[in-house]
Amino acid sequence: MRAHARWPNPRPSLALEPRAPDRDLCFGSVVSRESRKRLLKRDGSFNVIRDGLGWLTSLSFYHAMLSMSWPAFLGIMSVSYLAVNALFALLFMLGGPHALMLQTGVESSVTFLNAFFFSIQTFATIGYGEIVPIGVGANLLVTFEALVGLLGVALATGIIFARFSRPNAKLMFSRNAIIGPFGDGVGLMFRVTNARSSQIIELECQLMLSWFDSPDPAAPRSFRELSLERRKVTFFPLSWTIVHPINEESPLFGRTSDSLRKTSAELLVLFRGIDDTASQQVHARTSYLADDIVWNSRFRTLFNTPAADGTLTTVIARLDESDAVYVPARLPD
Repeated sequence: MRAHARWPNPRPSLALEPRAPDRDLCFGSVVSRESRKRLLKRDGSFNVIRDGLGWLTSLSFYHAMLSMSWPAFLGIMSVSYLAVNALFALLFMLGGPHALMLQTGVESSVTFLNAFFFSIQTFATIGYGEIVPIGVGANLLVTFEALVGLLGVALATGIIFARFSRPNAKLMFSRNAIIGPFGDGVGLMFRVTNARSSQIIELECQLMLSWFDSPDPAAPRSFRELSLERRKVTFFPLSWTIVHPINEESPLFGRTSDSLRKTSAELLVLFRGIDDTASQQVHARTSYLADDIVWNSRFRTLFNTPAADGTLTTVIARLDESDAVYVPARLPD
């Protein structure tokens, strides 16, 4: 006789059983016990604030320049370039009316704007020759600015090269996870696809479930890794539907949307793979809350009808699309 899981079959307790030894994810016991917010944001960043470190202690210029967005990076570079040249223009003006001279010989006509553009020409080693420095002090300042310009260009070039050459995964996740039919039973599913034209090989998924044992504020947070129908794929050219079969061994067995919401359940997702172009490991993270799980649903196919030559087309715009289905109770045979 073959037995199937009853679905749905809420249990009297809100605890997700059977319990397994908690896995240490290095969030710490205080966070696990007291924080009721999600651990991972949808973009994969950790939902924690590190306070108490001095500004200089926590400063990591190189890491910040590599990890910030391109608009922010270009904005900081532009503002820094203008600020440095404005500072040198001010230093030239503090040198007095005889520090800079126009080729016309009219010393008093040198303005801050003239000094600013002269600084830019010195910084970039352009040298149009319309303004010349006069005296030892002004020439020493020009020498120092030329050195700053060389070092600044070298530093900016290195950071830009590092940003372009740094491999990172850009995976697109379905907006919702779903619970619906899978095989002879039901399963928890979500989809992922590669948003870049580069290839990722040996892609591996790790799925963890986090929950509180009860709504009591003093209740500890528990973690358990969820088994997957397929944990790893060798090639990832199109899309991948991650499936956790919900059977009697699953901590989701017999759960309802209400019980997951009351225990602040959260699905933590981690992907690791190798970028085929750079031959380096890349990773991506995200999470789903109980409210992000759509029950009694099935994903729509991403594939169009094959073309005349048999080529398959994936429609990424359908990544989030699903249809409601009826999931009947599964009774023993």
